[in-house]
Amino acid sequence: MLCRTASDLYWLSRHVERMDNTARLLDLAHRTSLLPERLGTRRAGSGAWERALEALDLAGAYAARHGAIDGARALEFLVLDPDNPSSILSCVRAARESARAQRGAITGEMYQSINSTWLRLREFDREQISTDGPTAFFDWAKRRAGAFRGVTIGTLGRDDGYEFLRLGTFVERADFGVRLLDANFDHPTDVAASDDGAAAEYYRMSALLQALSAFETFRKIYRDRLTPARVAELVILGGDMPRSLAASSAAVLQVLERLGGARRSEALRIAGVLAAETRYGRIDEILAAGLDGWLTRWLERLYRLGEGINREFFAANDVIAA
Repeated sequence: MLCRTASDLYWLSRHVERMDNTARLLDLAHRTSLLPERLGTRRAGSGAWERALEALDLAGAYAARHGAIDGARALEFLVLDPDNPSSILSCVRAARESARAQRGAITGEMYQSINSTWLRLREFDREQISTDGPTAFFDWAKRRAGAFRGVTIGTLGRDDGYEFLRLGTFVERADFGVRLLDANFDHPTDVAASDDGAAAEYYRMSALLQALSAFETFRKIYRDRLTPARVAELVILGGDMPRSLAASSAAVLQVLERLGGARRSEALRIAGVLAAETRYGRIDEILAAGLDGWLTRWLERLYRLGEGINREFFAANDVIAA
C-alpha cells in the first residue's frame, strides 16, 4: 500500500475517533459543571471546562483567544471553532478531506457517512446547540462516529487499508483514555468524608464511566459501591471493556503484528510493552506507585509509538502527525 494512502486512512480514523472522544469529554465537562457548588469542589463550573481544555492541551490556546474560562465560550471553541485544529468541526473536516483523497480505498457508504456528517455539522451554530441542549449535540456526534465505524466494519474488505483504519482508531482511543483519567482522576481522594463529599465522588466517577460508555459494564463486574480505585481498574486494566487502555493497546499490538509481518520494529516493541503493562498489571501496584506518574509515562510511550508508526509506514511521504 502507498504511504500516502496508509497515512490518509490512519488519520481518517483517528479524526473520526477524536470527534467521538471530544464529544464524550465535553459531555463529561458539561455534566460536571452542573454540580451544585457545595458538591462540586474545584471540578464544578469553570473548573470542569478548564480540565477539558487541559486534557486536550488547549488551555493556552483558549486563554490566548478568550482569556478567562467561560463555559459557553469553551464549548464553542471546542465544537465549532474552525481555527482550533482539535475542535469537532476541524476533526470532521480533516476526516472528510482524507476520505475524499482516498475515495478509491474506501467504500461509497463510508464516504457518504462522513460527508453527510460534515454537511450536517456545518448547519449547527452556538444558538442551536444551546437551544437543543449540549447533551443532544454530543449524542449526535457520538452516533455519527459510531455510524462511520459501523459502515466501515460492514462494507470494507479486510485488507491493509482496513488495518490502518483500525490502527488509527485504537491509538486515538488509548490516547483519550489516558487524557481522560489524567484530567479527572489525578486527585481521587480530594473529597471530604461527608455525605456531600460521597455524593460528589459518586457523581464524578459515574459521569466518567458514562463518558466511556462503561457504566453498565462497571455494574456487571463490580456489583457493590462505586469507588475511584475500581473505576481506574476498569478503565486501565479491563480487557473486556472496549474503551479501556488494555483493550486499545491489545488491538494496536495485534494490528501492528499483522501489518509488520516478521519485522520487529520500534513501534511494535512499544506496543508490546503497553499491551503487557495493561494485561498483566495490578491496580494496587499502579496506585501505590502513583497514578499521575504512571499515566504520564504511558502518554509519553504513546507519543513515541505514534512517531514509530510514522517512521515505519508513512515517512516516505514526510507525513507529520497532526
